[in-house]
Amino acid sequence: MRLHIKRRDFLNGLIAILAFPTGAVASPKNLIVNRTESCGCCGAWVEQMVAQGFKPVVNFVTDKTLQSIKTDLGIAAELSSCHTATIDNYFIEGHVPAKDIQRLIRERPKAMGLSVPGMPIGSPGMEIGDKKEPFETLLIFENGKTQVFNRHA
Repeated sequence: MRLHIKRRDFLNGLIAILAFPTGAVASPKNLIVNRTESCGCCGAWVEQMVAQGFKPVVNFVTDKTLQSIKTDLGIAAELSSCHTATIDNYFIEGHVPAKDIQRLIRERPKAMGLSVPGMPIGSPGMEIGDKKEPFETLLIFENGKTQVFNRHA
């Protein structure tokens, strides 16, 4: 079987490919954020994601709905935080720094998502003056195991 492509279609396709910088298609920026309306630190985290070039769509949900979302995504209670986002088939649980999300999308590991369990002081959205707690961003695998993805001082 022979494939016949018109010269015009071939050139249009080539122009479309060359018009995008390398990686532009492979770096989605749309975050779907599920959070409760009353949580101020969630809003602060969303603002930081916007500042880093993400385009969050925020869904205000009840506590019960948020817990259901976490359960559906396979987020264990010990890995949870106050908000849950999704991006490009990954979940982002809690106060994960933008650079970690960008690295996740760039490297595309075979995992379910990232988590910063709890609400560590100094993590994005949890700033309190100069106070900072060291924290880790964890990579979560389908079998429930975790691996340190990044350490933050």
